Amino acid sequence: MTVKTRVAPSPTGDPHVGTAYVAIMNYMYARKNGGSFLLRIEDTDRARSSEASERAILESLRWLGLSWNEGPDVGGPNGPYRQSERGEIYQKYARQLLRDGHAFKCFCTTERLAMVRREQRKRNEPPRYDGHCLSLTAEEVAKQEAAGTPFVIRMKVPTSGTCVFEDMARGPLNIAWSAVDMQVLQKSDGMPTYHLANVVDDHLMGITHVLRGEEWISSAPKHQLLYGYFGWEMPKLFHLPLLRNPDRSKLSKRKNPTGILFYRRMGYLPQALVNFLGLFGMSSAEGEEVATLEEMTARFDIANISLGGPIFDTAKLDWLNGRYIRERLSLAEFKSAVRDWAANDAYLTSIAELAQSRVVRLSDLGPLTSHLFSGRLGLSAEALANGKVPKDALRRVFQMALFGIDSLPQWATKDVEAVLRRVADKSGVKFKDMVRHFYIALSGSPTSLPLFNAMELLGRDLSRERLREALTTLGATTEKEREAWKTEWEAGEPMAAEAVSDS
Repeated sequence: MTVKTRVAPSPTGDPHVGTAYVAIMNYMYARKNGGSFLLRIEDTDRARSSEASERAILESLRWLGLSWNEGPDVGGPNGPYRQSERGEIYQKYARQLLRDGHAFKCFCTTERLAMVRREQRKRNEPPRYDGHCLSLTAEEVAKQEAAGTPFVIRMKVPTSGTCVFEDMARGPLNIAWSAVDMQVLQKSDGMPTYHLANVVDDHLMGITHVLRGEEWISSAPKHQLLYGYFGWEMPKLFHLPLLRNPDRSKLSKRKNPTGILFYRRMGYLPQALVNFLGLFGMSSAEGEEVATLEEMTARFDIANISLGGPIFDTAKLDWLNGRYIRERLSLAEFKSAVRDWAANDAYLTSIAELAQSRVVRLSDLGPLTSHLFSGRLGLSAEALANGKVPKDALRRVFQMALFGIDSLPQWATKDVEAVLRRVADKSGVKFKDMVRHFYIALSGSPTSLPLFNAMELLGRDLSRERLREALTTLGATTEKEREAWKTEWEAGEPMAAEAVSDS
């Protein structure tokens, strides 16, 4: 058997270091075993997926030095490699499941499903589908279809017994079928959910080994059931431990920057970031920690992956990055890295367009643009609060801005401005008073280059991190405050209409 692995990110936001971690492990396992590595774009969430996000994913993984044998940009014999282009394939297999009696049409409305979940929570039961449409007769189904009632397709799940599946690291795992929901496989718009598309694609693309995050352990019974329904062999599974903050909590952007582009923007070398993430697949007793991707691949052994949860220790990353800069780069390579980072023509042109009309001497460029060549600014609470918005109100303003920044489908000057104007409206503060504080938090000065243009140049990741740092400096928010402010932020927003729930 020729080993074949894959990474399958969803283009619904900025590329995450967790995606890089999973990609590197799959890459090293495939290359170590003389196999191939595939990249697939899982973009069935049409409301949240974007071409910009897909481009950022491909660019980020290429920047890290990864390559793939098959993918949307390189082609291959098993395409298309975007799930949005494979709709007819999934519908064919959904119809097969219906025909073979392994799935059923569910006509339940969003309102009914919400009511069922409320009742289940009252009884302290886990929210799940109650099987309402499972027993519909053929005549009842035909009547609903004739009336044009929207429906989803759900999988049938055994009502008793236990699912046993094998994990390459953990051995046999057991999950009671009673804990497995009757998963939606095809949504009311005809698009598949992750579970159907994932199983169909992995089989048709010849994936032999799936190395994925341990959050997918609970989904393994659904996938094993689908493989059995289709009569296919299931790939071997290895559930990778999740990346964790130093306090052992799951890595999240609330506590640590999680975007690959943030680390690129901060001036980390791709070799150092790959080295840092690749070490999570190494034994701690293997000697020299500074190693190239090729060197780590040669030493890679899946048995060395600790299931305890690797700590994303930025101090360790800093140490590795410093060693690469000092020990692994020639002077010419160092100059080239600086040019690629922030002295490239495209970036300097964007800065020049903003700065030219605001300088008298070329030496004015330093203080005016230094924040565009910096990472975290390390400002004091006194500096951040130097303005007309009181400290407590400012904390609320910064947190609402973070909500807005995270929800933007694209990062552009006009979108950034719209978010901050909405923050002012929601917070009841004067826009010009509020903006002064954003200038300070993002540039270190109450006056600088145009704020919204500068934020576009800084990028979403670094802008978010500077606001997060400012908020932490003023006083970290409590869970109660975040929930209350998020409710305020979302109040009056149109909710996405769904004829039938995907749950």
